[in-house]
Amino acid sequence: MDAGWVLARIARPVGSHTPFVEVRGSKLLKAPLRLSGEYRRPDAATLVREVRSPYAETTTLHAGEAVIERTGKAPRRFSLSRSPELVGIQASFGALLSGDRARLERHFDVASEGTRGDWHLTLEPKAAALAQRLQRVVLHGRGAELRCIESIPAGKGEVQRTLLAGAAAQASGVTAGTALAALCTGDAGE
Repeated sequence: MDAGWVLARIARPVGSHTPFVEVRGSKLLKAPLRLSGEYRRPDAATLVREVRSPYAETTTLHAGEAVIERTGKAPRRFSLSRSPELVGIQASFGALLSGDRARLERHFDVASEGTRGDWHLTLEPKAAALAQRLQRVVLHGRGAELRCIESIPAGKGEVQRTLLAGAAAQASGVTAGTALAALCTGDAGE
């Protein structure tokens, strides 16, 4: 499976949006933390993550800055240069959504495998600062649908999974961590 084929299929126009369900595990929690909401791309240089449940929060990445807004609180602003993982996220999402393989490969080593009906794209960070925190990102999809993003931390820490589009819709009512992981990786027996 060619990474270029995948990138051409998952590219989305400006103005696109997709629902997400994000699952964060921690040994400190009895059950994984489950966030749901929507990702938006209002223009080519902006990524918005709107969490709707279990709380409301909007994070906007634009022009080298992150703005985090919560109802009843003053917006928090900080430079993305303080957070290498956010720089990598903005760069990778922008490149993915525009289908720009060259820009993606400036930040990550890219490898692909699978078939057109069930593919995986693995991104390993090139920047040392990001690689200290993030071992790799694995995107799982089917055809033109990016269904899940797994972020595997460097060293200790739990894998974070973000279910998108059809996988996010299928996650409705699913609470077990193993079942959510299966929806992500495509091992759900569908």
